[in-house]
Amino acid sequence: MVAHRCLMPNSLKSISLRVAATCIAATFISIGPYLHYEQQFKYVENPDVLSGTIKHVDLSHLPHIGDIPDFNAIKDTKEKKAAFFDFLRPKIALGNQRIRHERAFLTSLKVGQITQEQEEYAQRLAALYSLPLSDNKVDHAWLGEMLVRVNVLPEALVLTQAANESAWGTSRFATQANNLFGQWCYKKGCGIVPAQRGAGKAHEVEKFDSVQQSVHGYFMNVNRNPAYAELREIRASLAEKNKDLLSVATASELTHGLLAYSERGIAYVHDLRAMIRHNNAYWTQ
Repeated sequence: MVAHRCLMPNSLKSISLRVAATCIAATFISIGPYLHYEQQFKYVENPDVLSGTIKHVDLSHLPHIGDIPDFNAIKDTKEKKAAFFDFLRPKIALGNQRIRHERAFLTSLKVGQITQEQEEYAQRLAALYSLPLSDNKVDHAWLGEMLVRVNVLPEALVLTQAANESAWGTSRFATQANNLFGQWCYKKGCGIVPAQRGAGKAHEVEKFDSVQQSVHGYFMNVNRNPAYAELREIRASLAEKNKDLLSVATASELTHGLLAYSERGIAYVHDLRAMIRHNNAYWTQ
């Protein structure tokens, strides 16, 4: 299990100022230097990637460990991967659907013409995304930064990180805590104490009530944590060029903004990019 610097709020069930304050305090970490990525958007096909027809397993026939299917019950590696991805896809789609709704609201705002109802919803989003309003008012600076934070994440990226962090849904943290992304928490008893936690460390691997909560937590972590500002900037740059933000190419590019996700740094980024290439067949079936 890779130790992570990504921090999550203790509760993902409600949108409140208290949650936002906790998240701000918990997620303020130092960010190492980021990888300089190529400005030209491109995606190189690897001839050695996994190919061929993918068989999809009926997930309803699998035994479950809590909220997660027992993926170890599937012996064929290709079928296990397909089952894991199929299990998560609707949950990722739900996360992106929520973000689209929030973004549609933000793009509808006209600074200087904000209604009370709009201002109240803007306050809730400000708390959720850890970006307080200036003098409790929507201004151009706040709206611009919110539009950088509130945007979709490509399925291939989310699936790849989930597979990497949870050993394809079979890790102890996945089966015992519904945690597929290695999220940490810092309140005693908030999760599971890692076996390899260093002396003097206080973090735990956060426990979620459901896998959907873990997915939601991942989305919020990537979209508001200061550690992943570079990822959000890359995404904003691609959006300005009218690139497809949900494409596999975008997933590969966004990995450059995840150096701080693991103590392994650039080696972790290389692993993610290799996994995205190798599992290319799963992104098209």
